[in-house]
Amino acid sequence: MTRKLQYAIPNEYSSRRVLDFLKHLGFSHRLITKLKQTPDGILLNGEHIRTIDPMSEGDVLEINLPTDKKESISIPVEMPLDIIYEDDDILVLNKPAMLAVHESHNHLGDTLSNAVAFHLKKEGKPSVFRAVGRLDKGTSGLMVCALNRYAASRLSGKIKKQYLAIATGIYEGEGTIDAPIYRPNPILTVRTVDERGEKAITHWTALKNDGENTLLRVKLETGRTHQIRVHFASLGTPLVGDTMYGTPDGRISHQALHCCECQFIHPVKNEEMHFFCDMPDDMKKIIE
Repeated sequence: MTRKLQYAIPNEYSSRRVLDFLKHLGFSHRLITKLKQTPDGILLNGEHIRTIDPMSEGDVLEINLPTDKKESISIPVEMPLDIIYEDDDILVLNKPAMLAVHESHNHLGDTLSNAVAFHLKKEGKPSVFRAVGRLDKGTSGLMVCALNRYAASRLSGKIKKQYLAIATGIYEGEGTIDAPIYRPNPILTVRTVDERGEKAITHWTALKNDGENTLLRVKLETGRTHQIRVHFASLGTPLVGDTMYGTPDGRISHQALHCCECQFIHPVKNEEMHFFCDMPDDMKKIIE
């Protein structure tokens, strides 16, 4: 199924090139090149048009987004999905903590990409998995998947998220952790705070504590791998249940970290989208 987008040309783009309008809409150079190579990729009033050709007010520009057959497609596997929102361009879902996002040598046929591929195939949509910002295995909560190249390009780096985390220590008020994150061994995924690393900034607000642990609301200014986990571990307060940066906890089988909120501008409708997702029961039991 090809995703078709249509735009009425406004007065300010009358006599200007198709290319100018596509750039205004956020189409990348790479995608524009692909559209030019695709039959009926770019049409004006139903007719083939070059990107250097001018347009007139009231013209209808039609874009038929290509489906690249060479893209990596996960094997569709039927699994439960907690879908929060879906349309022709995006899919927002609540990822269970212990579900890996992408297939790897440790996970074949049992990942979020497999489940989404099955769902999209069932819906008659191209079964290509495009996660816009992934969550670690062990982290639950909201994830956004783009259902075409244009949506993926428009959303990249534009999704604002908030997390709930339970740290093994007492925090009060609010604060910021500004500490670079470094990967000492390129073979291993583990990170550490180190001056050789990339800039990383985490903002936190304490919500409640039980005398030993603190529930925090966390916002990221940067998006480094394992950022929240590494930053709190560097202060001697790793997240509850985080076996990579802390110690196991019999109350939970993974790090106590949940993406509870995300906000972005819809890549096609240009509407503000805002989603919330309640903290899972295993985290609630620890702090409540």
